[in-house]
Amino acid sequence: MTRIMLISGSTRETSLHTAALRTVARVAPAGIHPDLYDGLRGLPAFAPGEQHDAATILRHQVSTADGIIFCTPEYGGSLPGSLKNLLDWVVEGAELWDKPVAWLSLAEPGRDQGALSTLETVLGHGNARVLRSALIRLPIGPEAVGPDGLIADPQLHMAVQDMLHAFAVALAPKPDAQPSWQVNSSLYPMIPQRKTTPEFRQRAPRHLRD
Repeated sequence: MTRIMLISGSTRETSLHTAALRTVARVAPAGIHPDLYDGLRGLPAFAPGEQHDAATILRHQVSTADGIIFCTPEYGGSLPGSLKNLLDWVVEGAELWDKPVAWLSLAEPGRDQGALSTLETVLGHGNARVLRSALIRLPIGPEAVGPDGLIADPQLHMAVQDMLHAFAVALAPKPDAQPSWQVNSSLYPMIPQRKTTPEFRQRAPRHLRD
């Protein structure tokens, strides 16, 4: 089972971005288990070296996830402070190291570039692995959220399927590559090793002896 952690940058219950990730969890195909993080509001302010239960739980969830999808609004030309705070915790603990990550943008081009640029910069500091093939931009407004807190837009559902497929491909085990000498051995003749006789060993210079 592939576990994908979903992290919204908004703390609002009626957030469009949280609704989009809730929809990701609903339409995910078999074999993928999306897990929507709900501890953003209660996460303490980051302080280097300090230990907090909420931060410990967050770090465990990130470290055990196979990949992460972010969906965030832009506040003041950058990331929401609560999301930056979350990232500070997991960058310090190295839980993002080589973790496949992507983001789902719901804004028109140019409307959230500050947030996404900052997100990519911080993820880079954590040595996360951004999956370019899984990055999705699909402009959607708050009116798309239904009474059930989900988004019924079929374009979003299709984009989510593409995104999760990209994660599945990236996380699929790769076959062990054969060493080049094994691949090419049939192209070259085998040269039998010449056996040395005891007499040769005795007469050979010291630096040529076995």
